[in-house]
Amino acid sequence: MIFYKTKEEIELIAQSCHLVSRVHQQLAHHIRPGVKTIVLDRIAETYIKDQGALPGFKNYRGFPYTLCISVNDEVVHGFPSTREIKEGDVVSIDCGVILNGFYGDQAYTYAINPVAPEVRKLLLVTKQCLDFGIAEAKPGNRIGHISSAIQVHAEAAGFGVVERLVGHGLGRNLHEDPEVPNFGKKNSGHVIKEGLVIAIEPMINLGTKKVTWDKDGWTVRSKDHKVSAHYEHTLAIGAAGPNVLTTFEFVEETLKENENVSVIK
Repeated sequence: MIFYKTKEEIELIAQSCHLVSRVHQQLAHHIRPGVKTIVLDRIAETYIKDQGALPGFKNYRGFPYTLCISVNDEVVHGFPSTREIKEGDVVSIDCGVILNGFYGDQAYTYAINPVAPEVRKLLLVTKQCLDFGIAEAKPGNRIGHISSAIQVHAEAAGFGVVERLVGHGLGRNLHEDPEVPNFGKKNSGHVIKEGLVIAIEPMINLGTKKVTWDKDGWTVRSKDHKVSAHYEHTLAIGAAGPNVLTTFEFVEETLKENENVSVIK
């Protein structure tokens, strides 16, 4: 069942989304070679709680951390650990918060310098896929319009579109209907209507689209162990089209001051 949101509910979700974007800004101050990923997780959890909110992922279906931190060939749902970030790593961080009873959700991929040209291209194309998907999220279109826009752009660049994992609706629950695949045909899926709130999150691999799961039951990797990228925005559908509730402005403004990380544009 799809839960269409009122203007008042969307405003509360927007507050959650603003907070999750600020979490990424906090992480942008600290991410660099030598930092353990568990340290980033603790920074995020402390910041979220200091704002009167709760980590949206911690203990969700048994997930034990605040952040999903996925490095290099890890696509999503990676565990923070004592692993140290290294030069050349690609670090995808997905964060969710709960504020005033509603979720906010956003992912960003951090490129730790030096960045190989093919990796830079992967990250740029994945961000573009997100933008193209958002542009199709307007009343009267179908979910398949979003899916097709993402798939066509990624595959034209020679990259693999992960099919085993998808975007989703959200609100009082982290995962609500409808699913938002990153692949599909234009005129397929639910009709997009005003009041729908969804998270669009392209997960694009440098090589194959195929993935595997680690023994921890959570961490997803590209089957050929090539690098993966993941960007995500939460948006609400208005009468005139999509209203993006999360933003990359905070994190990217902060990253301009961090010479260890490239801002991919």
